[in-house]
Amino acid sequence: MANLTGKSVLLTGGLGTLGGAQASKLAAEGARVVVLDRPDSADADARAAALGRDVSFFGCDLNDLAGTEKTVGALIAKSGGFDILINNAALIINKPHEDFTLTEYEDQIRVNSSAAFVLTRLCAGTMKAKGYGKVVNFTSVTLTGQWDGYVPYITSKGAMLGLTKSMARELGPHGINVNAVSPGAIVSDAEERIFGDRLQEYNDWVLERQCLKTRILPEHVADLVHFLVSSAADRITGQNYNIDGGW
Repeated sequence: MANLTGKSVLLTGGLGTLGGAQASKLAAEGARVVVLDRPDSADADARAAALGRDVSFFGCDLNDLAGTEKTVGALIAKSGGFDILINNAALIINKPHEDFTLTEYEDQIRVNSSAAFVLTRLCAGTMKAKGYGKVVNFTSVTLTGQWDGYVPYITSKGAMLGLTKSMARELGPHGINVNAVSPGAIVSDAEERIFGDRLQEYNDWVLERQCLKTRILPEHVADLVHFLVSSAADRITGQNYNIDGGW
């Protein structure tokens, strides 16, 4: 696949397990990567620098859509825009739907999908001027309907799929590709946090449902994202790629 030298990337949730693997992969391929993550992220600058020589961190609370628009608008004005946008960040909480508060529901919708709309609209301006751009949105294997306890999360990921399809149609005439990635159960800090006291049980449950009897790692997802933002995928748009081991 094509080297990304000279390309600039904006990656949300870049200090997490999945985002970090993507930042490292794209930086290794020559891209300049700006990672957005929570302003209160511990040792954020050092953690971002450890991902690659051309990886930098900016604090941004995606739950604050107006603040996000201001922060990223300033970044675009300063840098001249981004060639690649990866909407990777997500909040995920597991519990029965009746136990969610309206605030918890709305928080996940804002961070997981509304922020992606804000960022895509912002980045598309300079992408249109260049006649080039790549957008990758993260949806989820949970859209298959086989998961309990994730109503706000799954709802937000359905919105991301709709955003991908509709934005691909509107931005395609301007030379901008918009695609989605639907990861399955990825080995990550998040699953350790959610299933920490029953991690082996969860691991067995995942492998029982996958066609492939081996776990998917963040690096595998990063390889797929690299493909979608490379020239190898220049004629691909509006698609949703599952990377779930055959769920």
